[in-house]
Amino acid sequence: MFNLKNRNALVTGGSRGIGRGIVLALAKAGANVAINYHSKNEEAEKLATEVKALGVKSFTVMGDVSDKDSVATMFGQVKEQFGDLNILVNNAGVVTMGTIDKLSEEDWDRVVDTNLKGHFLCIKEALKIMPKGGKIVSISSIASGGVGVGFGNIAHYAASKGGVVGMVEDLAIELGPRGININAIGPGVIETDMTQGMLSDEKTKSGMLSRIPKGRVGKAEDIGYATVFLASDEADYITGVTLYVDGGWLSQ
Repeated sequence: MFNLKNRNALVTGGSRGIGRGIVLALAKAGANVAINYHSKNEEAEKLATEVKALGVKSFTVMGDVSDKDSVATMFGQVKEQFGDLNILVNNAGVVTMGTIDKLSEEDWDRVVDTNLKGHFLCIKEALKIMPKGGKIVSISSIASGGVGVGFGNIAHYAASKGGVVGMVEDLAIELGPRGININAIGPGVIETDMTQGMLSDEKTKSGMLSRIPKGRVGKAEDIGYATVFLASDEADYITGVTLYVDGGWLSQ
């Protein structure tokens, strides 16, 4: 089960954090993986070497998912290296903190352009080289709205992640007849460099844990395993859904 041998995958923002966990999970399931990064080439190259040691193909590709030309160049490299693309994981994302009265237009644009428009641009390019049976997985969040979770001071982030959920639901209708599945994953609190500062505060961490029935924060590989499932043949009849991987947070 969950065999991705000979499948070609691209993970945006794949060099660290949740992206790294997804890359490794896909590779362990047998997929060849292209690792997109924005600025940290050394981390990406080190991960590609680790992936190749698992017996699959891997290469790194620099690109800014919020920039149309950069995305086109990135997918051109994927086509050159792999020929086609069976799995796209839209993971690249950013977040800043700020109350709405202090949130700048520049902060809003940066977060929404990366977290939402980036998914749009990558999906458009992926469809050019994705055969029937392709799988698209977009990373959202439990802060996406509509599920009773608000954190405060991240209105732009919540808006971008809520947009991802809406886009996935709509594109499932459009892409289903083309034989392509698209789903989202909504991570809960995941231990990464992005959440390190928040989780290093014991009071904050304790408050988070009190909301999680599993009694621990998530790990990047937890999101990786969910991605492998949604990218597999076993998930062929699942499309247009958001799978929340949150340790039970939304059950509270």
